[in-house]
Amino acid sequence: MNRIDMLFKQKKNNILSVFYTAGFPQLDASINIATLLEKDGADMLEIGIPYSDPLADGPVIQHSSSVAIENGMTLQVLFEQLKDFRKQCNIPALLMGYMNPVLQYGFEKFCKECKNSGIDGLILPDLPLDDFEKYQPLFKENNLHVVFLITPQTSSERIRKIDKLSTGFIYMVSSASTTGKSAGFSKEQIAYFKRIQKMKLQHPVLTGFGIYDSNTFAAACAYSNGAIIGSHFLKLLEKHPKEKAVDVFFESLGNR
Repeated sequence: MNRIDMLFKQKKNNILSVFYTAGFPQLDASINIATLLEKDGADMLEIGIPYSDPLADGPVIQHSSSVAIENGMTLQVLFEQLKDFRKQCNIPALLMGYMNPVLQYGFEKFCKECKNSGIDGLILPDLPLDDFEKYQPLFKENNLHVVFLITPQTSSERIRKIDKLSTGFIYMVSSASTTGKSAGFSKEQIAYFKRIQKMKLQHPVLTGFGIYDSNTFAAACAYSNGAIIGSHFLKLLEKHPKEKAVDVFFESLGNR
């Protein structure tokens, strides 16, 4: 069974998925960060593939991508680093990135490398649904769940289609803006969360964008199975040594 399925089978609420960029703040930091996050209580990891032109990412993640690229991070380097990943880390892990570098690397080769590395799923925000259906046999062959994003502007019809095609979980983006906004959730956002909750989708839902402390984490978990945090953690990684950054991160969440 895929590790993502196992997680949602064992745990229904308050799931914490943490995003960070591969190769940031140092080229060789990625695996060490993963083990530190697992040790302190993260349920799942989303490892970002650095890209020079990310569509949905705010300035914090854009900056981390730029630093990682300057450090020399590429998909080839990342897969080299991930060779012994599963000897050190047991929680589910996804790669999150954009289609351009994946296609340049070779889609079939990329999926095989993910399987060989112990990666459980992919988040590719610019993967069209039609292309997903074309690549679906390749995803199944390599035991990779593919996670789609929904936003407040996504129609109910499209959400139902995403729910039907998805494997793993659905990524509920809290707003149509880029990542990294920090002002709590508005009444409109809460209404959107409630609308999705009432749809009773067949897949679990995790909320992302704008989650940075115990209050926003609790609010996200009130309307979904858990939350995804990225920009807040990346800020701490740049400010503190890795061990300290992870400790401060969990303290900001009330140690869950």
